[in-house]
Amino acid sequence: MTHASLRHSPSDLIANEWVPLTPGGIESTNPARPGEVVWTGTPVVGHVDRAVGAARKALPEWSSWLLDRRVGVLRRYQELAKERAGEIAELICDETGKALWDCKAEAGLLAGKVDITLATGSDTGMSRVSGYGFGMTDTKDASCWFRPHGVMTVVGPFNFPAHLPNGHIVPALAMGNTVVFKPSDKTPATGQALAELFQEALEVEGAPAGTFNLVQGAVETSKALVAHPDADGVLFTGSWPVGRAILEANLDHPGKMVALEMGGNNAAIVMDDADLHQAVAECVRCAFITTGQRCTCTRRLIVHEKVADKVIAAVCKAASLLVVDDPRAETVFMGPIVAKESRDAVFAFQERLAMSGGEVLVESSGVPGREGWYLTPSVVKVGGFSIDADDCGCDEEVFGPLLRISVVSSLDEAIEQANATKYGLAASIFTKDAASIERFKREARAGCVNVNCGTAGASSKLPFGGLGWSGNHRPAGSFSLDYCAYPVAGMSESGDAATIAPGMTIDSDWLT
Repeated sequence: MTHASLRHSPSDLIANEWVPLTPGGIESTNPARPGEVVWTGTPVVGHVDRAVGAARKALPEWSSWLLDRRVGVLRRYQELAKERAGEIAELICDETGKALWDCKAEAGLLAGKVDITLATGSDTGMSRVSGYGFGMTDTKDASCWFRPHGVMTVVGPFNFPAHLPNGHIVPALAMGNTVVFKPSDKTPATGQALAELFQEALEVEGAPAGTFNLVQGAVETSKALVAHPDADGVLFTGSWPVGRAILEANLDHPGKMVALEMGGNNAAIVMDDADLHQAVAECVRCAFITTGQRCTCTRRLIVHEKVADKVIAAVCKAASLLVVDDPRAETVFMGPIVAKESRDAVFAFQERLAMSGGEVLVESSGVPGREGWYLTPSVVKVGGFSIDADDCGCDEEVFGPLLRISVVSSLDEAIEQANATKYGLAASIFTKDAASIERFKREARAGCVNVNCGTAGASSKLPFGGLGWSGNHRPAGSFSLDYCAYPVAGMSESGDAATIAPGMTIDSDWLT
Protein backbone atom coordinates (compact mmCIF):
# COMPACT_ATOMS: atom_id res chain seq x y z
CA MET A 1 0.00 0.00 0.00
CA THR A 2 1.32 3.46 -0.90
CA HIS A 3 0.03 6.67 0.66
CA ALA A 4 -1.10 9.23 -1.89
CA SER A 5 1.64 11.68 -0.89
CA LEU A 6 4.48 9.22 -1.58
CA ARG A 7 6.24 9.07 -4.97
CA HIS A 8 7.43 5.45 -4.52
CA SER A 9 6.06 2.24 -3.08
CA PRO A 10 7.38 1.33 0.42
CA SER A 11 11.14 1.17 -0.15
CA ASP A 12 14.64 1.69 1.11
CA LEU A 13 16.90 4.16 -0.70
CA ILE A 14 20.45 2.97 -1.36
CA ALA A 15 22.92 4.76 -3.64
CA ASN A 16 20.11 6.66 -5.38
CA GLU A 17 18.14 3.46 -6.05
CA TRP A 18 14.71 2.85 -4.54
CA VAL A 19 14.67 -0.75 -3.36
CA PRO A 20 11.04 -1.94 -2.89
CA LEU A 21 10.11 -3.79 0.31
CA THR A 22 7.57 -6.59 0.38
CA PRO A 23 4.40 -5.92 2.42
CA GLY A 24 4.32 -6.99 6.05
CA GLY A 25 6.84 -6.76 8.87
CA ILE A 26 6.20 -3.12 9.69
CA GLU A 27 2.73 -1.69 9.35
CA SER A 28 1.89 1.87 10.29
CA THR A 29 -1.80 2.60 10.68
CA ASN A 30 -3.82 5.75 11.20
CA PRO A 31 -4.27 6.21 14.99
CA ALA A 32 -7.64 7.86 14.32
CA ARG A 33 -8.76 4.90 12.22
CA PRO A 34 -6.63 1.88 13.21
CA GLY A 35 -7.86 -0.25 10.33
CA GLU A 36 -6.44 2.19 7.79
CA VAL A 37 -2.93 1.12 6.75
CA VAL A 38 -0.65 4.03 5.85
CA TRP A 39 2.54 2.11 5.02
CA THR A 40 3.68 -1.50 5.17
CA GLY A 41 6.98 -3.14 4.34
CA THR A 42 9.31 -5.88 5.54
CA PRO A 43 12.69 -4.54 6.70
CA VAL A 44 15.87 -6.04 5.29
CA VAL A 45 18.61 -5.74 7.91
CA GLY A 46 21.22 -6.49 5.25
CA HIS A 47 20.37 -3.16 3.63
CA VAL A 48 22.20 -1.44 6.50
CA ASP A 49 25.58 -2.65 5.24
CA ARG A 50 24.69 -1.64 1.69
CA ALA A 51 23.52 1.82 2.75
CA VAL A 52 26.55 2.53 4.92
CA GLY A 53 28.80 1.27 2.14
CA ALA A 54 27.10 3.58 -0.36
CA ALA A 55 27.48 6.54 2.01
CA ARG A 56 31.17 5.70 2.51
CA LYS A 57 31.75 5.51 -1.24
CA ALA A 58 30.05 8.89 -1.83
CA LEU A 59 31.91 10.65 0.99
CA PRO A 60 35.16 11.70 -0.76
CA GLU A 61 33.36 13.43 -3.62
CA TRP A 62 30.55 14.99 -1.57
CA SER A 63 32.88 16.32 1.14
CA SER A 64 35.17 17.81 -1.51
CA TRP A 65 32.37 19.90 -3.02
CA LEU A 66 32.71 23.61 -2.29
CA LEU A 67 30.21 24.93 0.21
CA ASP A 68 28.30 26.90 -2.43
CA ARG A 69 27.61 23.70 -4.33
CA ARG A 70 26.31 21.88 -1.25
CA VAL A 71 24.22 24.94 -0.42
CA GLY A 72 22.67 24.63 -3.86
CA VAL A 73 21.41 21.16 -2.98
CA LEU A 74 19.93 22.41 0.28
CA ARG A 75 18.24 25.33 -1.45
CA ARG A 76 16.73 22.93 -3.97
CA TYR A 77 15.51 20.77 -1.07
CA GLN A 78 14.09 23.87 0.60
CA GLU A 79 11.97 24.69 -2.44
CA LEU A 80 10.67 21.12 -2.65
CA ALA A 81 9.80 21.16 1.05
CA LYS A 82 7.82 24.38 0.56
CA GLU A 83 5.98 23.01 -2.47
CA ARG A 84 4.95 19.79 -0.73
CA ALA A 85 4.35 21.12 2.79
CA GLY A 86 0.60 20.56 2.56
CA GLU A 87 0.77 16.91 1.54
CA ILE A 88 3.53 16.21 4.06
CA ALA A 89 1.35 17.70 6.80
CA GLU A 90 -1.54 15.43 5.85
CA LEU A 91 0.76 12.40 5.83
CA ILE A 92 2.08 13.25 9.31
CA CYS A 93 -1.52 13.63 10.50
CA ASP A 94 -2.53 10.25 9.08
CA GLU A 95 0.48 8.46 10.51
CA THR A 96 0.80 10.07 13.98
CA GLY A 97 -2.74 11.19 14.80
CA LYS A 98 -1.53 14.70 15.62
CA ALA A 99 -3.94 17.58 15.06
CA LEU A 100 -3.64 18.80 11.48
CA TRP A 101 -2.77 22.33 12.58
CA ASP A 102 0.13 20.86 14.56
CA CYS A 103 1.23 18.84 11.52
CA LYS A 104 1.10 21.90 9.27
CA ALA A 105 3.36 23.72 11.70
CA GLU A 106 5.82 20.82 11.61
CA ALA A 107 5.85 20.59 7.82
CA GLY A 108 6.48 24.32 7.64
CA LEU A 109 9.64 23.97 9.69
CA LEU A 110 11.44 21.82 7.11
CA ALA A 111 12.31 24.64 4.72
CA GLY A 112 13.07 27.07 7.54
CA LYS A 113 15.78 24.79 8.91
CA VAL A 114 17.84 25.44 5.80
CA ASP A 115 17.86 29.21 6.41
CA ILE A 116 18.77 28.76 10.07
CA THR A 117 21.59 26.35 9.25
CA LEU A 118 23.06 28.50 6.51
CA ALA A 119 22.77 31.79 8.37
CA THR A 120 26.03 33.57 9.13
CA GLY A 121 27.02 35.41 12.27
CA SER A 122 28.39 34.82 15.72
CA ASP A 123 25.14 33.22 16.90
CA THR A 124 25.30 30.38 14.37
CA GLY A 125 27.67 27.61 13.45
CA MET A 126 28.45 28.43 9.80
CA SER A 127 31.78 29.89 10.95
CA ARG A 128 32.65 26.19 11.18
CA VAL A 129 33.03 26.20 7.40
CA SER A 130 35.79 28.77 7.10
CA GLY A 131 37.46 28.24 10.46
CA TYR A 132 39.57 30.94 12.09
CA GLY A 133 43.19 31.88 12.67
CA PHE A 134 45.50 34.24 14.56
CA GLY A 135 49.12 35.25 14.54
CA MET A 136 51.57 33.86 17.08
CA THR A 137 54.69 35.71 15.92
CA ASP A 138 55.57 37.85 12.91
CA THR A 139 56.02 34.72 10.79
CA LYS A 140 54.10 32.03 12.64
CA ASP A 141 50.34 31.63 12.51
CA ALA A 142 47.86 29.34 14.28
CA SER A 143 44.57 28.30 12.73
CA CYS A 144 41.60 26.03 13.21
CA TRP A 145 39.51 24.47 10.49
CA PHE A 146 36.69 21.97 10.52
CA ARG A 147 36.19 18.67 8.74
CA PRO A 148 33.08 16.47 8.41
CA HIS A 149 32.96 13.37 10.59
CA GLY A 150 32.11 11.18 7.61
CA VAL A 151 29.13 8.81 7.46
CA MET A 152 26.45 10.05 9.86
CA THR A 153 23.55 7.79 10.85
CA VAL A 154 20.30 9.54 11.78
CA VAL A 155 17.71 7.67 13.86
CA GLY A 156 14.41 9.54 14.01
CA PRO A 157 11.44 9.63 16.42
CA PHE A 158 7.73 9.30 15.72
CA ASN A 159 6.38 12.45 17.40
CA PHE A 160 7.99 14.92 14.96
CA PRO A 161 8.89 12.41 12.25
CA ALA A 162 9.90 15.02 9.67
CA HIS A 163 11.12 18.05 11.64
CA LEU A 164 13.46 16.33 14.08
CA PRO A 165 15.37 14.12 11.59
CA ASN A 166 15.48 17.12 9.26
CA GLY A 167 17.25 19.05 12.01
CA HIS A 168 20.08 16.47 11.89
CA ILE A 169 20.20 15.82 8.15
CA VAL A 170 20.43 19.43 6.91
CA PRO A 171 23.48 20.41 8.99
CA ALA A 172 25.13 17.03 8.42
CA LEU A 173 24.92 17.49 4.64
CA ALA A 174 25.91 21.14 4.86
CA MET A 175 29.18 20.23 6.56
CA GLY A 176 30.04 17.58 3.96
CA ASN A 177 28.92 14.40 5.72
CA THR A 178 26.97 11.65 3.99
CA VAL A 179 23.86 10.26 5.69
CA VAL A 180 22.03 7.02 6.40
CA PHE A 181 18.57 7.74 7.83
CA LYS A 182 16.32 5.29 9.69
CA PRO A 183 12.85 6.63 10.59
CA SER A 184 10.83 5.40 13.55
CA ASP A 185 9.02 2.15 12.81
CA LYS A 186 5.84 3.99 13.87
CA THR A 187 6.24 6.58 11.10
CA PRO A 188 7.99 4.94 8.13
CA ALA A 189 5.83 6.73 5.55
CA THR A 190 6.79 10.20 6.77
CA GLY A 191 10.41 9.11 6.85
CA GLN A 192 10.17 7.97 3.25
CA ALA A 193 8.51 11.24 2.21
CA LEU A 194 11.40 13.16 3.76
CA ALA A 195 13.89 10.91 1.97
CA GLU A 196 12.14 11.53 -1.33
CA LEU A 197 12.66 15.27 -0.93
CA PHE A 198 16.37 14.93 -0.21
CA GLN A 199 16.91 12.35 -2.94
CA GLU A 200 15.27 14.51 -5.57
CA ALA A 201 17.27 17.59 -4.60
CA LEU A 202 20.55 15.66 -4.55
CA GLU A 203 19.89 13.93 -7.88
CA VAL A 204 18.90 17.13 -9.69
CA GLU A 205 22.05 18.88 -8.46
CA GLY A 206 24.30 16.00 -9.49
CA ALA A 207 25.39 14.80 -6.06
CA PRO A 208 27.17 11.43 -5.92
CA ALA A 209 24.93 8.40 -5.45
CA GLY A 210 24.89 7.40 -1.80
CA THR A 211 25.12 10.90 -0.34
CA PHE A 212 21.76 10.25 1.34
CA ASN A 213 20.31 6.80 2.06
CA LEU A 214 17.18 5.45 3.77
CA VAL A 215 16.73 2.16 5.60
CA GLN A 216 13.44 1.19 7.19
CA GLY A 217 13.16 -1.10 10.17
CA ALA A 218 12.61 -1.63 13.86
CA VAL A 219 14.91 -2.81 16.66
CA GLU A 220 17.21 -5.10 14.66
CA THR A 221 17.76 -2.51 11.95
CA SER A 222 18.47 0.16 14.55
CA LYS A 223 20.98 -2.04 16.34
CA ALA A 224 22.83 -2.81 13.14
CA LEU A 225 22.92 0.84 12.12
CA VAL A 226 23.99 2.56 15.35
CA ALA A 227 26.75 0.01 16.02
CA HIS A 228 28.02 -0.15 12.45
CA PRO A 229 31.83 -0.05 12.51
CA ASP A 230 32.03 1.97 9.29
CA ALA A 231 29.76 4.77 10.50
CA ASP A 232 31.34 7.86 12.07
CA GLY A 233 28.41 9.25 14.00
CA VAL A 234 24.97 8.58 15.44
CA LEU A 235 22.46 11.45 15.60
CA PHE A 236 19.56 10.18 17.67
CA THR A 237 16.26 11.56 18.91
CA GLY A 238 14.19 9.32 21.18
CA SER A 239 14.01 7.85 24.65
CA TRP A 240 16.67 7.45 27.33
CA PRO A 241 16.59 3.62 27.36
CA VAL A 242 17.36 3.53 23.63
CA GLY A 243 19.97 6.26 23.97
CA ARG A 244 21.66 4.26 26.71
CA ALA A 245 21.75 1.20 24.44
CA ILE A 246 23.38 3.31 21.71
CA LEU A 247 26.09 4.44 24.11
CA GLU A 248 26.71 0.86 25.19
CA ALA A 249 26.95 -0.29 21.57
CA ASN A 250 29.71 2.25 20.94
CA LEU A 251 31.86 1.85 24.05
CA ASP A 252 34.70 0.51 21.90
CA HIS A 253 34.37 3.38 19.41
CA PRO A 254 35.32 6.48 21.42
CA GLY A 255 35.94 8.49 18.27
CA LYS A 256 32.39 8.10 17.00
CA MET A 257 30.19 11.17 17.44
CA VAL A 258 27.15 10.07 19.46
CA ALA A 259 24.72 12.97 19.83
CA LEU A 260 21.60 12.14 21.84
CA GLU A 261 18.45 14.23 22.19
CA MET A 262 16.15 12.33 24.52
CA GLY A 263 13.16 12.77 26.79
CA GLY A 264 12.20 14.92 29.73
CA ASN A 265 10.20 15.03 32.91
CA ASN A 266 9.75 18.75 32.78
CA ALA A 267 8.57 20.89 35.69
CA ALA A 268 6.72 24.20 35.70
CA ILE A 269 6.64 26.25 38.91
CA VAL A 270 3.81 28.69 39.65
CA MET A 271 4.66 31.10 42.47
CA ASP A 272 2.10 33.05 44.47
CA ASP A 273 2.85 36.34 42.67
CA ALA A 274 2.44 34.92 39.16
CA ASP A 275 -0.05 36.08 36.56
CA LEU A 276 -2.36 33.11 37.15
CA HIS A 277 -4.26 33.37 33.87
CA GLN A 278 -0.99 33.28 31.96
CA ALA A 279 0.36 30.42 34.08
CA VAL A 280 -2.72 28.24 33.72
CA ALA A 281 -3.01 28.79 29.96
CA GLU A 282 0.68 28.01 29.35
CA CYS A 283 0.80 24.98 31.64
CA VAL A 284 -2.34 23.38 30.19
CA ARG A 285 -1.20 23.99 26.63
CA CYS A 286 2.28 22.63 27.30
CA ALA A 287 1.07 19.59 29.24
CA PHE A 288 -1.33 18.34 26.58
CA ILE A 289 -0.19 19.70 23.22
CA THR A 290 0.54 17.00 20.61
CA THR A 291 -1.43 14.66 22.92
CA GLY A 292 1.38 14.97 25.45
CA GLN A 293 3.89 13.51 22.97
CA ARG A 294 6.55 16.19 23.02
CA CYS A 295 9.79 15.73 24.92
CA THR A 296 9.30 19.27 26.26
CA CYS A 297 5.73 18.77 27.49
CA THR A 298 5.08 19.87 31.06
CA ARG A 299 4.88 16.65 33.09
CA ARG A 300 4.96 18.17 36.58
CA LEU A 301 3.24 21.30 37.82
CA ILE A 302 4.57 22.67 41.12
CA VAL A 303 2.27 25.28 42.70
CA HIS A 304 2.77 27.57 45.69
CA GLU A 305 0.31 26.78 48.45
CA LYS A 306 -1.07 30.34 48.56
CA VAL A 307 -2.52 30.02 45.04
CA ALA A 308 -2.80 26.23 44.83
CA ASP A 309 -6.58 25.97 45.14
CA LYS A 310 -7.22 28.50 42.40
CA VAL A 311 -4.58 27.18 40.03
CA ILE A 312 -5.44 23.51 40.44
CA ALA A 313 -9.15 24.13 39.95
CA ALA A 314 -8.51 26.19 36.83
CA VAL A 315 -6.07 23.65 35.37
CA CYS A 316 -8.57 20.84 35.89
CA LYS A 317 -11.38 22.84 34.34
CA ALA A 318 -9.31 23.80 31.32
CA ALA A 319 -8.01 20.25 30.85
CA SER A 320 -11.50 18.79 30.97
CA LEU A 321 -12.69 21.24 28.27
CA LEU A 322 -9.94 20.52 25.74
CA VAL A 323 -11.40 19.35 22.44
CA VAL A 324 -10.31 15.77 21.72
CA ASP A 325 -11.55 14.64 18.33
CA ASP A 326 -10.66 13.76 14.75
CA PRO A 327 -7.25 15.36 14.11
CA ARG A 328 -8.42 16.84 10.82
CA ALA A 329 -11.18 18.83 12.52
CA GLU A 330 -10.53 22.59 12.54
CA THR A 331 -11.21 23.22 16.23
CA VAL A 332 -9.59 20.10 17.72
CA PHE A 333 -6.81 20.51 20.28
CA MET A 334 -5.80 16.86 20.63
CA GLY A 335 -6.08 13.95 18.27
CA PRO A 336 -5.49 10.34 19.31
CA ILE A 337 -2.23 9.08 20.76
CA VAL A 338 0.07 7.25 18.35
CA ALA A 339 -0.71 3.64 19.32
CA LYS A 340 -2.76 1.41 21.61
CA GLU A 341 0.27 0.54 23.78
CA SER A 342 0.93 4.25 24.29
CA ARG A 343 -2.63 4.81 25.45
CA ASP A 344 -2.43 1.77 27.76
CA ALA A 345 0.79 3.18 29.28
CA VAL A 346 -0.95 6.43 30.21
CA PHE A 347 -3.87 4.58 31.80
CA ALA A 348 -1.49 2.30 33.70
CA PHE A 349 0.62 5.21 34.99
CA GLN A 350 -2.49 7.07 36.12
CA GLU A 351 -3.53 3.96 38.06
CA ARG A 352 -0.09 3.53 39.64
CA LEU A 353 -0.06 7.11 40.84
CA ALA A 354 -3.50 6.63 42.36
CA MET A 355 -2.44 3.42 44.11
CA SER A 356 0.60 5.19 45.58
CA GLY A 357 -1.53 7.92 47.14
CA GLY A 358 -2.10 10.29 44.25
CA GLU A 359 -5.50 11.93 43.83
CA VAL A 360 -6.89 11.66 40.30
CA LEU A 361 -8.52 15.05 39.76
CA VAL A 362 -9.23 14.60 36.03
CA GLU A 363 -9.36 10.99 34.87
CA SER A 364 -8.11 9.99 31.45
CA SER A 365 -10.43 7.76 29.49
CA GLY A 366 -11.32 6.89 25.94
CA VAL A 367 -13.55 9.12 23.81
CA PRO A 368 -17.09 7.76 23.34
CA GLY A 369 -17.96 7.06 19.74
CA ARG A 370 -14.36 7.09 18.56
CA GLU A 371 -12.68 3.84 17.53
CA GLY A 372 -9.11 5.17 17.35
CA TRP A 373 -6.54 5.50 20.11
CA TYR A 374 -8.23 8.51 21.65
CA LEU A 375 -7.84 9.49 25.28
CA THR A 376 -8.70 12.52 27.34
CA PRO A 377 -6.21 14.45 29.53
CA SER A 378 -5.33 13.28 33.03
CA VAL A 379 -4.48 15.44 36.05
CA VAL A 380 -3.19 13.77 39.22
CA LYS A 381 -2.30 15.53 42.47
CA VAL A 382 0.66 13.92 44.23
CA GLY A 383 2.17 14.50 47.66
CA GLY A 384 5.39 16.34 48.39
CA PHE A 385 8.65 14.62 47.57
CA SER A 386 12.36 15.30 47.39
CA ILE A 387 15.37 13.97 45.59
CA ASP A 388 15.95 11.48 48.40
CA ALA A 389 12.35 10.33 48.75
CA ASP A 390 9.63 8.79 46.59
CA ASP A 391 10.09 10.38 43.18
CA CYS A 392 6.40 10.22 42.25
CA GLY A 393 7.40 9.05 38.80
CA CYS A 394 9.92 11.85 38.21
CA ASP A 395 12.41 9.43 36.70
CA GLU A 396 9.81 7.77 34.47
CA GLU A 397 8.77 9.47 31.26
CA VAL A 398 5.27 8.46 30.19
CA PHE A 399 4.74 9.93 26.74
CA GLY A 400 1.15 11.08 26.89
CA PRO A 401 -1.33 13.65 28.24
CA LEU A 402 -0.87 13.17 31.99
CA LEU A 403 0.04 16.04 34.33
CA ARG A 404 1.14 15.61 37.94
CA ILE A 405 0.56 18.48 40.39
CA SER A 406 2.22 19.04 43.75
CA VAL A 407 1.97 21.89 46.26
CA VAL A 408 4.92 23.64 47.91
CA SER A 409 5.39 26.34 50.52
CA SER A 410 8.51 28.10 49.21
CA LEU A 411 10.76 28.70 46.25
CA ASP A 412 13.39 26.51 47.93
CA GLU A 413 11.01 23.57 47.95
CA ALA A 414 9.82 24.30 44.42
CA ILE A 415 13.34 24.26 42.96
CA GLU A 416 14.20 21.11 44.90
CA GLN A 417 11.18 19.36 43.41
CA ALA A 418 11.84 20.70 39.92
CA ASN A 419 15.36 19.26 40.06
CA ALA A 420 14.26 15.94 41.60
CA THR A 421 14.70 13.99 38.37
CA LYS A 422 17.48 12.34 36.43
CA TYR A 423 16.13 14.09 33.34
CA GLY A 424 17.05 17.68 32.60
CA LEU A 425 15.46 18.95 29.41
CA ALA A 426 13.12 21.85 30.17
CA ALA A 427 11.82 23.82 33.13
CA SER A 428 9.85 27.00 33.60
CA ILE A 429 8.79 29.40 36.34
CA PHE A 430 5.88 31.80 36.55
CA THR A 431 6.61 34.76 38.82
CA LYS A 432 7.01 38.55 38.75
CA ASP A 433 9.86 38.59 41.23
CA ALA A 434 13.21 39.41 39.60
CA ALA A 435 15.25 37.73 42.33
CA SER A 436 13.24 34.51 42.02
CA ILE A 437 13.70 34.56 38.25
CA GLU A 438 17.46 34.98 38.46
CA ARG A 439 17.78 32.27 41.07
CA PHE A 440 15.70 29.86 39.02
CA LYS A 441 17.73 30.56 35.87
CA ARG A 442 20.88 29.88 37.89
CA GLU A 443 19.73 26.75 39.74
CA ALA A 444 17.24 24.97 37.47
CA ARG A 445 18.92 21.80 36.23
CA ALA A 446 17.77 21.84 32.61
CA GLY A 447 19.06 22.71 29.17
CA CYS A 448 16.00 24.89 28.38
CA VAL A 449 14.92 27.26 31.17
CA ASN A 450 11.91 29.50 30.54
CA VAL A 451 10.35 32.39 32.43
CA ASN A 452 6.61 33.11 32.32
CA CYS A 453 6.12 30.80 29.36
CA GLY A 454 5.63 27.07 29.16
CA THR A 455 8.16 24.29 28.72
CA ALA A 456 6.96 23.09 25.31
CA GLY A 457 8.28 24.72 22.19
CA ALA A 458 11.68 26.19 21.46
CA SER A 459 13.40 28.61 19.12
CA SER A 460 15.39 26.95 16.35
CA LYS A 461 17.79 29.90 16.55
CA LEU A 462 18.89 28.72 19.99
CA PRO A 463 20.67 25.53 21.06
CA PHE A 464 18.36 22.74 22.15
CA GLY A 465 18.90 19.71 24.36
CA GLY A 466 19.16 18.63 27.96
CA LEU A 467 21.21 17.24 30.79
CA GLY A 468 21.38 13.81 32.39
CA TRP A 469 18.95 11.36 30.84
CA SER A 470 17.79 14.09 28.45
CA GLY A 471 20.88 14.05 26.30
CA ASN A 472 24.30 15.35 25.38
CA HIS A 473 25.93 17.73 22.88
CA ARG A 474 22.66 19.77 22.56
CA PRO A 475 22.04 18.04 19.22
CA ALA A 476 19.39 20.38 17.82
CA GLY A 477 18.68 24.02 17.16
CA SER A 478 21.32 26.55 16.16
CA PHE A 479 24.25 24.55 17.54
CA SER A 480 23.54 21.62 15.26
CA LEU A 481 26.62 22.27 13.14
CA ASP A 482 28.83 21.85 16.22
CA TYR A 483 28.40 18.08 16.22
CA CYS A 484 28.53 17.66 12.45
CA ALA A 485 32.21 18.56 12.08
CA TYR A 486 35.34 18.24 14.16
CA PRO A 487 38.07 20.87 14.68
CA VAL A 488 41.60 20.50 13.37
CA ALA A 489 44.28 22.72 14.89
CA GLY A 490 47.43 23.68 13.00
CA MET A 491 50.42 26.02 13.04
CA SER A 492 52.23 27.44 10.03
CA GLU A 493 55.69 29.01 9.84
CA SER A 494 56.32 31.31 6.86
CA GLY A 495 59.88 32.26 7.83
CA ASP A 496 63.03 30.22 8.48
CA ALA A 497 62.74 30.14 12.27
CA ALA A 498 63.22 26.88 14.15
CA THR A 499 62.78 26.29 17.86
CA ILE A 500 65.89 24.88 19.55
CA ALA A 501 65.13 23.43 22.98
CA PRO A 502 67.64 23.31 25.89
CA GLY A 503 70.08 20.41 25.55
CA MET A 504 69.51 20.20 21.80
CA THR A 505 72.08 20.88 19.06
CA ILE A 506 71.44 21.32 15.35
CA ASP A 507 74.30 22.54 13.11
CA SER A 508 73.33 23.86 9.69
CA ASP A 509 76.58 22.49 8.32
CA TRP A 510 75.19 19.00 8.78
CA LEU A 511 72.79 19.70 5.93
CA THR A 512 75.29 20.98 3.42
